[in-house]
Amino acid sequence: MKKALVCGAGGFIGGHLVKKLKREGYWVRGVDIKEHEFAPTQADEFLLLDLRDPQNCKRALTLSDGSTFDEVYQLAADMGGMGFISFAECEVLHNNALINIHMTHAAAEAGVSRYFFSSSVCVYRDMQPEEPPLTEEEAIPANPDNEYGWEKLYSERVAMAYGKHYPMEVRIARFENCYGPEGTWTGGREKAPAAICRKVAEAEDGGTIEVWGDGTAIRVFTYVDDLVEGIYLLMQSDLEGPVNLGSDERVTIAELVKTVIEVSGKRIRIKYVPGPVGVHARNFSKARIRALGWEPKISLREGIARTYAWIEEQVKRSRS
Repeated sequence: MKKALVCGAGGFIGGHLVKKLKREGYWVRGVDIKEHEFAPTQADEFLLLDLRDPQNCKRALTLSDGSTFDEVYQLAADMGGMGFISFAECEVLHNNALINIHMTHAAAEAGVSRYFFSSSVCVYRDMQPEEPPLTEEEAIPANPDNEYGWEKLYSERVAMAYGKHYPMEVRIARFENCYGPEGTWTGGREKAPAAICRKVAEAEDGGTIEVWGDGTAIRVFTYVDDLVEGIYLLMQSDLEGPVNLGSDERVTIAELVKTVIEVSGKRIRIKYVPGPVGVHARNFSKARIRALGWEPKISLREGIARTYAWIEEQVKRSRS
């Protein structure tokens, strides 16, 4: 039985990844600074640890029988949607750099054979809607539009450097916007799909919701089950270097909002207001991940239907 460590198992993607690994027959230890807010962990063991501390990274990697983890998945991060990363720049840079430096070093020193690092398409520059897709190599020369992207790019280099000098296979995925049930949906750290679902769920039929920007920004939203499948497939592969991981279904924010409203069955008006929006557009080549046979299975409409139903239930519970 393979042993896997999932760092960030108390988070949205990490929690879903634990479930995936258990389905694949792994023994899984989850580690996070907090327990999962919405779903009981399915990990065989869960440790509450602050991975900014190097000693806690070593503790996370230590098994009672003296063996070594076969795979480490590093998803632990201080992050959120644009409403968070646009103002918490110092926290993002400080906390995430510490986590990634210490965790990568500890994993290499512990003799871990495979190490996964969750990066982000935030490493890329702002793009215009008509620009052709960028390949992974075109992130350099770098010009991310936020500090979260700069830290991710640096941490990619840290992971690759350790992979070069230690017998540790490193795999890196640059995530596009991920959404789905059991993720943050309120409190300021939620991302656009969850925020819009919450606003519509809270609104009365015939009411109005506020949306940041003017609705023209273009994004790709990837359902969490598809993303987790891509993570697992990449980790089992021989594909080195960063890999863009996300759907090709590009939509404007206005189209996202329209989809949520249609799924809800409500009549909702939209009021666009000033707020942090981020880049105008993003468009990336998925040729590398598709070379492994990965294809997203869940359309935006289907994924939003699943997500809206879950968030609507959370809203009802919060009011009861």
